[in-house]
Amino acid sequence: MERPPRVPNLISRRVLQKWEDLVRAALRAEEPKGSFVQDEYGLGYESSASSAAVPQSLSHQTNIDAVLRVADEIQPENPQVARILCEYAYSMSQNLDPRSEGRGVMQFKTGLKSIIEQNRAKKEGEKIDRPNDIYLLQEYYNKYREKNKIVELEEIGSSQRYEDSDRSAAMAERKRKVYETARILNEVVDAYRRESPEETVDHHLKKQMENDAKKIREFKPFNILPLETPGVVNAFQMFPEVTAATGALEWSTPPFPEFPDGYEQPERALDVFDFLQYVFGFQEDNVANQREHLILLLANAQSRLSSVSLTSQHSKLDGAVVTHVHSKIVENYERWCLFLRKKSQVKSGTVEHKVCIMALYLLIWGEAANIRFLPECLCYIFHHMADEMYDLLEKPRVERSEKIYIEGSQYSFLEKIICPVHEILAAESDVPAHGRAAHSAWRNYDDFNEFFWAPSCFELSWPWRLEAGFFLKPKKDVDTDDDNVPEQSFTAGRQRERKLGKTHFVEHRTFLHLYHSFHRLWIFLVCMLQGLTIFAFCNQKLDTHSIKYILSVGSTFIVMRFVQCVLDVILMFGAYRSTRGRTVARMLIRFLWFALLSAVIVFIYVKVLIEESKTPAKDTWFTLYYLILGVYGGIQIFLSLLFHIPFLRSQADRCSDVSFLQFFKWVKEERYYVGRGMYEKTSDYVKYTMFWLLIGLCKFAFSYFLQIKPMVKPTRIIIGLHNIQYRWHDLISRSNHNALTLLSLWAPVVMIYFLDTQVWYTVMSALVGALEGARMGLGEIRSLDTLRQRFTTFPEAFVKHMQPTKTSELPRSISMGAEAVKEKENAIRFAPLWNEIIVCLREEDLISNREKLLLMMPDNKITNSRTHPQQSLVQWPLFLLANKVYVAKDILSETKYATAQDELWERMKNDLYLAYAVQEAYESLQVVLSALLNEDGHHWVEDVFREIDLAIEKGEFGIDIDQNFRKFDLKKLGTVLDKTAKLTAILVKEAEKKDEKEREQEISEMHSAARRALVDLYEVVMHDFITDQNLRATCGNAAHLAAKQKGQLFSGLTWPSGKEKMLVSRLHYILSIKDSALSVPSNLEARRRLQYFTNSLFMKIPESPSVRKMFAFSVFTPYYEEDVMYSLVQLNKKNIDGITTLFYLQKIFPDDWTNFKERMLPLVKEDDLYMKTEDDIKDTRELRLWASYRGQTLARTVRGMMYYKRALILQAAEEGAFKTDLLDEEQGLASPMTSQGASRRSAQAQAELKFTYVVSAQIYGSQRSSSKKEDQEKAADISFLMQKNDSLRIAYIHVVKKGKDGKQSEYYSKLVKADPSGKDQEIYSIKLPGKFLLGEGKPENQNHAIIFTRGDALQTIDMNQENYMEEAFKMRNLLEEFDSDKHGRRRPTILGVREHVFTGSVSSLAWFMSLQESSFVTIGQRVLARPLKVRMHYGHPDVFDRLFHISRGGISKPSKGINLSEDIFAGFNSTLRQGNITHHEYIQVGKGRDVGLNQIAAFEAKVASGNGEQTLSRDVYRLGQLFDLFRMLSFFFTSVGFYVTTMMTVLTVYAFLYGKVYLALSGVEASLETAGNILGNAALQTALNTQFLFQIGVFTAVPMIMNFLLEQGVFTAVISFCTMQLQLSSVFFTFSLGTRTHYFGRTILHGGAKYRSTGRGFVVEHIPFAENYRLYSRSHFVKAMEIIMLLIVYRAYGAQSRTSVSYILLTFSSWFLAISWLYAPYIFNPSGFEWQKTVKDFEDWTNWLFYKGGIGDKGLKSWEVWWNEEQAHIQTTRGRIWECILSFRFFIIQYGVVYALHVTGRDKNFNGFTLSKKASANFQLLVRLFQGVLFLVCIGGLSFALAYTALTVGDMFAAGLALIPTGWGLLSIAIAVRPVIERVGLWKSVRGIARLYDACMGMVIFIPIALLSWFPFMSTFQTRLVFNQAFSRGLEISVLLAGDQPNASF
Repeated sequence: MERPPRVPNLISRRVLQKWEDLVRAALRAEEPKGSFVQDEYGLGYESSASSAAVPQSLSHQTNIDAVLRVADEIQPENPQVARILCEYAYSMSQNLDPRSEGRGVMQFKTGLKSIIEQNRAKKEGEKIDRPNDIYLLQEYYNKYREKNKIVELEEIGSSQRYEDSDRSAAMAERKRKVYETARILNEVVDAYRRESPEETVDHHLKKQMENDAKKIREFKPFNILPLETPGVVNAFQMFPEVTAATGALEWSTPPFPEFPDGYEQPERALDVFDFLQYVFGFQEDNVANQREHLILLLANAQSRLSSVSLTSQHSKLDGAVVTHVHSKIVENYERWCLFLRKKSQVKSGTVEHKVCIMALYLLIWGEAANIRFLPECLCYIFHHMADEMYDLLEKPRVERSEKIYIEGSQYSFLEKIICPVHEILAAESDVPAHGRAAHSAWRNYDDFNEFFWAPSCFELSWPWRLEAGFFLKPKKDVDTDDDNVPEQSFTAGRQRERKLGKTHFVEHRTFLHLYHSFHRLWIFLVCMLQGLTIFAFCNQKLDTHSIKYILSVGSTFIVMRFVQCVLDVILMFGAYRSTRGRTVARMLIRFLWFALLSAVIVFIYVKVLIEESKTPAKDTWFTLYYLILGVYGGIQIFLSLLFHIPFLRSQADRCSDVSFLQFFKWVKEERYYVGRGMYEKTSDYVKYTMFWLLIGLCKFAFSYFLQIKPMVKPTRIIIGLHNIQYRWHDLISRSNHNALTLLSLWAPVVMIYFLDTQVWYTVMSALVGALEGARMGLGEIRSLDTLRQRFTTFPEAFVKHMQPTKTSELPRSISMGAEAVKEKENAIRFAPLWNEIIVCLREEDLISNREKLLLMMPDNKITNSRTHPQQSLVQWPLFLLANKVYVAKDILSETKYATAQDELWERMKNDLYLAYAVQEAYESLQVVLSALLNEDGHHWVEDVFREIDLAIEKGEFGIDIDQNFRKFDLKKLGTVLDKTAKLTAILVKEAEKKDEKEREQEISEMHSAARRALVDLYEVVMHDFITDQNLRATCGNAAHLAAKQKGQLFSGLTWPSGKEKMLVSRLHYILSIKDSALSVPSNLEARRRLQYFTNSLFMKIPESPSVRKMFAFSVFTPYYEEDVMYSLVQLNKKNIDGITTLFYLQKIFPDDWTNFKERMLPLVKEDDLYMKTEDDIKDTRELRLWASYRGQTLARTVRGMMYYKRALILQAAEEGAFKTDLLDEEQGLASPMTSQGASRRSAQAQAELKFTYVVSAQIYGSQRSSSKKEDQEKAADISFLMQKNDSLRIAYIHVVKKGKDGKQSEYYSKLVKADPSGKDQEIYSIKLPGKFLLGEGKPENQNHAIIFTRGDALQTIDMNQENYMEEAFKMRNLLEEFDSDKHGRRRPTILGVREHVFTGSVSSLAWFMSLQESSFVTIGQRVLARPLKVRMHYGHPDVFDRLFHISRGGISKPSKGINLSEDIFAGFNSTLRQGNITHHEYIQVGKGRDVGLNQIAAFEAKVASGNGEQTLSRDVYRLGQLFDLFRMLSFFFTSVGFYVTTMMTVLTVYAFLYGKVYLALSGVEASLETAGNILGNAALQTALNTQFLFQIGVFTAVPMIMNFLLEQGVFTAVISFCTMQLQLSSVFFTFSLGTRTHYFGRTILHGGAKYRSTGRGFVVEHIPFAENYRLYSRSHFVKAMEIIMLLIVYRAYGAQSRTSVSYILLTFSSWFLAISWLYAPYIFNPSGFEWQKTVKDFEDWTNWLFYKGGIGDKGLKSWEVWWNEEQAHIQTTRGRIWECILSFRFFIIQYGVVYALHVTGRDKNFNGFTLSKKASANFQLLVRLFQGVLFLVCIGGLSFALAYTALTVGDMFAAGLALIPTGWGLLSIAIAVRPVIERVGLWKSVRGIARLYDACMGMVIFIPIALLSWFPFMSTFQTRLVFNQAFSRGLEISVLLAGDQPNASF
């Protein structure tokens, strides 16, 4: 019986009152939150109690948010009106949720009630006077309207709107607020009028309120274009391309039908989107979003492509532009129709019809949600809807769609078309259950999409036939065979269809995929190995006999092809029913053909061998054999050449209608919708073919001469040996020519043969990449000296590459030489952008104020007036000219007067900037003095400078005209400079007094001082510097002397201001700076950025278009819950070592911190800055930003990406958005920076047309409404970023709970921005069909928000990336690559961008990681793109051709598990769909990487697991099959092949060591030694030759070295490489080798790949021993212990004649590998050898080891929980079997050691393992150990055995040695068969043994660490080792690690 609901009024008033009091107290406690946010978090706004936390259930259904927001604004002015509004909000919440059942509703209501009571003037219980409230509302509004002068604002005409755009925008915002207030007040009045029986309304005022309320529609929120907001300033209507594009969408009748009479027409003109919304029922916001989207696409294409003038305001959209955009949007659809042989619905109609088609496709795509990942499904939907649209267009009046539209629904298209597909997608996505179900058990996104690659997809009909097998949902339990039927009823008479399974491909989890996908590679390697080996064993002769054996390669080739066909058949199980029949038929035909051919060819070859053994030999069968091989080989070669050589392939495609070509093509290649026509240009084909031929030559020469050939002789001898004395009972080897001995020797050689191609590729790619980089011009500017020397060439290079206008714009009136004109104009164009870069460096605190001053470049304006004569000389930055005048003075002082003037000038010109400094100082001094002095003084200056110019012209300046006469005394020039510097110092001084009288007095004193300085200068010039009396008379004529005597010569000074002041200041610095500026800038990061930017100016860059003609682009960043900005709590929180993040940052970035303090404390002197701390910084928000910009935060990413807009505004303003005159008011050349007013607004609008930034903050909505303080802070920080960056858009998922229980949810994709008041303003809200997260998180997050991006290109930026201002200037150059035809057959679809890893400056590990990453993103990707043509998308800041990818499935793939590395699948998809991926290094983006070993290991594990899943994927299979051979090789060794060879490297070590252990334990090694030291000269040398190949991780340093050589020089490369080795980089790379191997192999074997959060914080704290043990126990420690065990056994039981030296040489690499795997986590652990931390680590580890754990505990606390978690990946029967098989290797040692015991004697039978009298002790030891018999009993048994049997002490240790691996093997098997063990009740015993093993292994690792911790110097040494990079920059790491902990040892 259901319990009746409790009536709310039954609650006692006392209880209710206490509850309300409690809530009020809680609210009061939270009231300071607004100020808290302001003060502590610096967010710049306050949140009130009323509006801060409106419950989600209320805000979604009403406008309570808006009501309370208005109430907050009115509260300070009129509390009573605010109270009325709060009461209205309270009543709305009460009506919606009377029982307060929603989350947070009770607290919200109580808070509102508290506010109401505080503002209410009446006593409790007094009746509310509603008529009076209405009166108060109207009265307030009337005054409010008058106060804001709304009438005057409305009278301002649109003609005045653009005179001052800022003022117009401010007025528009005022009107919006008034209208919004009117709307709310009017709503409240209407609501209260219904309650009040009295009529107390002022009807005139009420009508005014209603009219004003309606006007709020004019201010509807918009994204970029205010299409439906006439109330705001629309700067875009000044752009003719926008008006033309908007006009092209308008609905015109005729030719289109008319809308029905009842249609509510919008205020704007009707367009095609209105038609499509009315017809098909698209969502309103989807329509608005795509309307703006299409207008921007057309407008940008018009400005870029159209030849129509852009100045006409009434220009029409160019038809070619419409065709261009139309073809890009529907290109994939038309290819799909052609593939399925269906007639395309895209008709070649008018421009209007093309616009309709584009609008329809974009609307479908915009509302498709997760279906956007199914591009061909969208084609299917579009195909049917386009057909229906054309039918409806032909009707006289617009009608609804009968098939799609649902009457009364706002979501017809969503519910009828999208939801059914989404439901089946969601049902299938639930099957994997976090990886527990196999990929083959459910349909992923690719399976659904590929269903539409076959004509049978049309059986789904239109609209959907929901009873089709496609829509049948999977069963809950994947182990049964029943299918769940969807709720839709079946069509009458139809039989139930079977559920469709996988399509075209099944991702079975098996290593066989490596052969299946890349069979050509393995066939080639096996055939070459076979051929080379046979040739070597045939004594290197090519006679008939050897040729017969070598031709056995043909049989091998065909048999391996047959194996491939077998795998085709096997691995397709699960997909046959849903795969095209022709695909299955091709597979079966190939299977039968190769089965028959293999049988025939093997049979014939056997006959050949029989025939060869007979005497005399006949060649009958051999002739038949090579004829068959010849014919088959000829056909195979012909087809390979035909289909893989580009030229021949293109000719074959032209003849594709020929039937036999179609047949052979069908048999040769699998035909899918994707993967067709992937061949490249012939020239590219030749390049990468030669690359691989060279690698093949090196590889096979090495393999033959150093691996195979040396093994021939010992192999023959071993085969012939029959007297080998086996120490144990041999079962195989003795009767099979010592087969196991041969296997142990050949296994490492064969495995190295297969893996060393990766090594050769690494070396060759490094060499080719370095040569290509040198050809590109990288590394030309690699130091400050080079930058200074080449600075004068920068303006010319900048104008050449980065300026769209190349013609001269200098006025003709300026008389300058052509070269001078060019140099001057280049400087004018270069200066603004260079200065903007310097300003940004200062804003980022990378340079100081002084450095900024020295680096800034004058604008170089040319002026032409009496006081400012023309300056033709280019003015360079001061850091180039500093100290140069004094250097010139020194040269003059050392010069003899007899020296010729030309020779003197030549000496000065040796230093180019010295000459510039002297010239500028000379010319500037003349200008300054002329402007400063009165008429008399001006004439004196003219006379002096005229005489000096005349002397210079005649060559008489400063030299003896005869032996006793000269005009000027250059020795006195220094005095002149000193007097001039004294004068300029006075002129640049500013009056500091604030009082007017005191200020006047100070100015008067300054004038007097200036006059005195001028008099001093006059005296020095006239009496000391000028030595010729006649010249003195000329310069100091009577008029000058009279004026001087009267005091008039220097009276009436014109004090410099404005531009004159800047000129005086620059002259002062030139004359006064006496120290050199060679080290400016001093910050290493600032140097690097300037060097890279200036170097890129000389690289090959596409020419820059104007901003108006450039490609439009968006930047896209997915965000989940990472740090947005560091809070003060985070910055001041101490870690376990007492270190705060802020303290850490101050020490790591000391230059930045000092510069920040200088910026924030401008009044503090530079020398006193070091005494200031963070407590002196009052602006905490700036402090948080400073710290956040040095971490991997969203704030850093947003700042960098917004540089794009800043750069575009500057570039647009420089080009003159309104074609402003470049000459200033004095007829000079004005700086482009002077654009003001409307021009600036136009430049900003132009930038907004070209750039959009969207951050997909998936959970931003839930963060805002979260009760967690951390989430609220992140939401507030994101809101602050929107306020700070007006172009930033945040897209997020909004979840609305439905139903009484709240279990039903609706999902909305929303886009918000910050409104002028700083509040979040919702722009679009698009309902989703259901749960949006069906696959991997990141691609789903990207997918929901990609509909809000704009433009032709899309740059994907991760959360750990940043951008730089100087690189943002080059973005439009990069985008031009999309139109380049220099990258192969196809234009680029993805542009790769270089990255700089900015996290490598702290620790050694961070440096190693950054070097490894840098080498990959530079040399690695450079070679991948050219010449190999296999570069993919690796999650880097690549730029996508947006329209290409949104019509082909998006920018990533989301299927769970298989698409774990989601980004690279975008590259796979682009390549398979005939895209082209390039790489460009003239532009870079910053990127952060992991800096701690655990972070790095987690990242490596994630990537390795992702590659393991890639191995199983259909994309890798198709690329491996459809690439030509050499491109396939490139793809393999640069993707999954790298991890395959890495794993093979480790397996080679195992094969080598197990082989050696076999030889030692079996006694074969001793027998071979006694038989003549066979292995000493051959096999041993071969092993030694291959030892260095075991550590393939070392070879990863080769690209790093080449990168160093290229970009930093030889000396730096040598130093860096040596430093790396001293810092144990090889240990790190070897450790990473183990990480990749473990996770790659485990993923393929067991699955369980998952996203691993690495964390992006700062890692300087000590990692506890237990944590490292948990992370690396199974991946590294167990394997290292196994290797050490093998090495010990080999050393103990190997041949006695072997020396220690030979043992070390033979096993050095293995020992290095094992030790690296064991101790790397502790070597690179901060404070890893500090004694106190070691003691604490031991205590922590033991507590963890013996704590059983409770319910809900994690592995961090309990060994048992962790142990169970480590077994979670073993879930399938197949995995358990493989684990058991692999565990059997541990019994080899047991088997061998037993026969080596003294107690067994010479007995070689199996008696050693029985209960014989002699061996019973050994067996009892084993039994008692595993049964846990008491320790004392074991000791007693051993003592008895030692005393009374033949068991020795050596036997005892040998038995222990054997028991350790045996026990581990049994333990591993027990874990694998855990269900069986649990059923028999032995699981607790197994767990106890496992704990014992972990305890012992932990002690083995811990003891050396403890011993080293005893020595204090070890801690100091380790700190220097780990933090060497920080030491090199003068950091005090010891202080950093010690913090303020009293127990720290530093």
